[in-house]
Amino acid sequence: MPSTAMKVLDKSGQEITSVGFDRFGFNSEVPIDSLRSLYLRSHYVSNPDKTEAKEDPDNEAYQSKSIYNPSENSISYTTLARFPPVKLLPPSQRKRILVTGGAGFVGSHLVDRLMLLGHDVTVLDNFFTGSKTTVSHWVGHPNFELVRHDVVEPFMIECDQIYHLACPASPPHYQFNPVKTVKTSFMGTLNMLGLAKRTKARFLISSTSEVYGDPQVHPQPEDYWGNVNPIGIRACYDEGKRVAETLAYGYHRQDGVDVRVARIFNTYGPRMNPFDGRVVSNFIVQALKGEDLTVYGDGTQTRSFQYIHDLIDGLICLMNSDETRPVNIGNGDEFTIGEFAELVRDIVEKVKREDGDKPGRRVEIVYKALPNDDPQKRRPDTSRAKEVLKWQPRWTVRMGLEEMVRYYKAKMAEGSL
Repeated sequence: MPSTAMKVLDKSGQEITSVGFDRFGFNSEVPIDSLRSLYLRSHYVSNPDKTEAKEDPDNEAYQSKSIYNPSENSISYTTLARFPPVKLLPPSQRKRILVTGGAGFVGSHLVDRLMLLGHDVTVLDNFFTGSKTTVSHWVGHPNFELVRHDVVEPFMIECDQIYHLACPASPPHYQFNPVKTVKTSFMGTLNMLGLAKRTKARFLISSTSEVYGDPQVHPQPEDYWGNVNPIGIRACYDEGKRVAETLAYGYHRQDGVDVRVARIFNTYGPRMNPFDGRVVSNFIVQALKGEDLTVYGDGTQTRSFQYIHDLIDGLICLMNSDETRPVNIGNGDEFTIGEFAELVRDIVEKVKREDGDKPGRRVEIVYKALPNDDPQKRRPDTSRAKEVLKWQPRWTVRMGLEEMVRYYKAKMAEGSL
């Protein structure tokens, strides 16, 4: 397994030892190694000889004791010996937090942070794109509850904050059942806003850069209304999120619900579904398998990528601030897709060299036709986040990619990818 002691430098060359901030009366600071121990670890110990399995000495106390026997392709599950340590907060500081879509990519990282901070966390997920394994290390903890539930149906609970993340977010998933995607965006948001109104909870919705469509303004500020095809194949998601924002501000103006709207731009990191058609995961998995990297179009279309820890910092900052206007959360470092493919190829080669893997043939970059309604340019104007939240990305794309490559590589070695 990769060491959790991997040194990371931020954009200014300073070492990153913790993530989060103590800001707006909410301390979200967590040591980076505590977070890493949750996702850069095996879900089980491989034991080909059926002898006593060796454990990871770095995280032995919190390591899964599940044992995998490759010869029989069988796994013996067990619970964790001990949960990772969480802060002991006084009742006046401990919040009851509901995270919809909490077993997904972004949700699971938010749950890890909130749990380590000592809050009571309830996760709602229907597991359409989420997975129990992303939060399984918390199941059974007295501060944690996992509920299989579809937000299209109403849900009753007492809570102080609601992070509403539930909605398939990658094109293959949201296009799989477009009617269900629109229904989730509208009915799911309606139900959660109704819950926020009843409980007087603060409500944050994860909106998306897709509300800007194929933008004609570059970079995109929050007051840009967008350029969206309302009947295209991406409309179920784009327009779904636009109407979800409309609902949020309807409840805010009509019923006084305390709302926050985060427009999330491209994000990557460990626990991304490797088969969801996202450019980052596509490139990394292809390069690790020694396959050629597939670029759609001529590679000149641009994207900006932010690392998951930066996004979680931004979401928590926004939730606990007094900003009710929409806020872009993204990284302004812009790459062409062609440049990004070359960067991924270089980092995968670097990681393989460092791990002592035999070099194979150098993977090539191949170009294919561009899908319909694929935006040419997408980059956030994050002036509002910098000014109001004092937030800006700290992770360079290169450092985040290296950690993600190590995560996927470990998953391949473990046999779960």
